[in-house]
Amino acid sequence: MLVPRLVWFRRDLRDIDNAALAAALASGAPVFCAFVFDTAILDALPSRTDRRVAFIHGALLELDAALRARGGGLIVRHGDARHEIPRLAAELGVGTVHAGRDYEPFARARDAAVATALAADGRSLQPVCEHVLFDGDAVLTQAGRPYTVFTPYKNAWLRRLHEAGVPWHASGEGALAKPLVACGVPSLADIGFAAVDLAGSGVRPGMSGAAERLADFRERMPRYREQRDFPAVKGVSYLSPHLRFGTVSIRQLVREALQVGGEGGMTWLSELAWRDFYFMILDRFPHVAGASFRPEYDAIVWDEWPQGLAAWQAGQTGFPLVDAAMRQLAATGYMHNRLRMVVASFLGKDLGIDWRLGERWFADQLLDFDLAANNGGWQWAASSGCDAQPWFRIFNPVTQSEKFDPQGKFIRRYVPELAAVPEKWIHAPWRMPPLEQAAVGAVIGRDYPLPLVEHDVARQRTLVRYAVVKKAGGG
Repeated sequence: MLVPRLVWFRRDLRDIDNAALAAALASGAPVFCAFVFDTAILDALPSRTDRRVAFIHGALLELDAALRARGGGLIVRHGDARHEIPRLAAELGVGTVHAGRDYEPFARARDAAVATALAADGRSLQPVCEHVLFDGDAVLTQAGRPYTVFTPYKNAWLRRLHEAGVPWHASGEGALAKPLVACGVPSLADIGFAAVDLAGSGVRPGMSGAAERLADFRERMPRYREQRDFPAVKGVSYLSPHLRFGTVSIRQLVREALQVGGEGGMTWLSELAWRDFYFMILDRFPHVAGASFRPEYDAIVWDEWPQGLAAWQAGQTGFPLVDAAMRQLAATGYMHNRLRMVVASFLGKDLGIDWRLGERWFADQLLDFDLAANNGGWQWAASSGCDAQPWFRIFNPVTQSEKFDPQGKFIRRYVPELAAVPEKWIHAPWRMPPLEQAAVGAVIGRDYPLPLVEHDVARQRTLVRYAVVKKAGGG
């Protein structure tokens, strides 16, 4: 009789086109399926009310139902995965544990510990490429090194894509073993968390939620290039939480982009390549998790300004587009990609606050938080990352507002105290004449804050702040 296999679900909460599940089923051996609510991660969360934990929980309920329909079921443990997986493998008598490869420093250390524990017991951990289209040595320079500039990486990524095609892992077929131990998904309360109304944020977890989002975006993808930068327009995919937790596969999304084609499909495909790029950077240059990709940028001296940071976090900076974006994040756990760039630039280059504090805030707040993409985005805005925005290029929050929310629709949705402000003044309401402020019920300094900084003055301070980089030859 073949020795059973165990599939350890992590960031791949689906039973279709799942590389780890497909590898286990291909062995022909009995296959068990498990997930661990890892206390090493959960205990570090800032709140017991967490959208991400609720999303995972909803996805697990659906995954468990899908596995049960195939004769199996999901074994869910609550504890430290470094101990729970080896213990479960021993209980089930499995020889191999299959899992999607993870690239985050914490995950790599955890997986190394699990692999060591399994090996000591005569078992093995078999990681596979699952969360990205290409990893490892699949996309390298001609010199055999990892790329550090996106455009040549994307060109090589596309060449690899056209040469190798998009794989399909037939994990939707094959028999699963009936669990030999207790299975099923515990309640959120059982693991110490409170329920969260994800529906109120317009989010439906699980494979069905991903399929619904994808079907909706498929119709809009041809217009993606023209509409993606405007937060008041339904122009983006809204698939990021599903991609983050693997309720849809990256391979399926690449296939969809290729099938739609045109400028819309190819622009979205480029965004998926950016995601692979940031994963590769984190994998090959793990120091970025706590420091600048370009070391000379760690010489920058940031301002200690707790009040400025708190105002930014609360959406009370006095700059309407920045505040609307931060309030959207607080209300929904989501922020439009263009706005992520705007608020990141504002924190570092207008307020002079260390980008790592913003990165940490996003890590706590974003439903789709992913270390690789979050770190890549923040370092891009701070100019400290690979292929980042030049340090002397500084977003003007008012002109960004005028360009990407021209009628102020997005601002009025999330900053209701400015709802009656005329379009002429909505982007910089402090410029509105006092009598008009009183007439529309938006007195600046009373009903809505004065700007924390003057952008032109802040810009000059930033150019001085970054001079240390220029002296070091970094720009």
